Amino acid sequence: MGRQLRPATEAEAKALASATRLRIIRVCLDRALTNKEIAHRLDLNPATALHHVRTLVATGFLEPQEERRGPRGSREVPYLSTGKSWDLDMGGGHQAVLEAFQEELAIAEQPARFARLGLRLTEEEWEELHDRFVDLLDEYAARDRKGPGRPYSIFLALYEDRSRD
Repeated sequence: MGRQLRPATEAEAKALASATRLRIIRVCLDRALTNKEIAHRLDLNPATALHHVRTLVATGFLEPQEERRGPRGSREVPYLSTGKSWDLDMGGGHQAVLEAFQEELAIAEQPARFARLGLRLTEEEWEELHDRFVDLLDEYAARDRKGPGRPYSIFLALYEDRSRD
């Protein structure tokens, strides 16, 4: 029950320690985008986007797709997320995740649905809850992302609330 996450290498952890790179991984999740398209979607300078794209390609989080010709005959390489980040334990890279979440939330057209719940659980109950969430998210992560439907993202945080003891 529950999947085993591989610890991120130093290079992988460094790549995932950037909210911008996390957002690039996300925008390339459903379809391949060129550097120019990524820069436009995230309101980045194309040179800045290219720096981040190269880091993500070098660490295996983005994969170049078949080259295509742009509107003026220029060479364009679209990039697609590999899904690799889903199987990694990022260690302490939580700040970048929170920043990416806040940036994505700021541009959302519909308000996000939030829920907060305080619980008191035994270690076994904690493991059960964690495993059930992981299993549910794994089930949805395995579905085809290219089919019909609107894109949604989930942000979930399970943590010990030391402020209550």
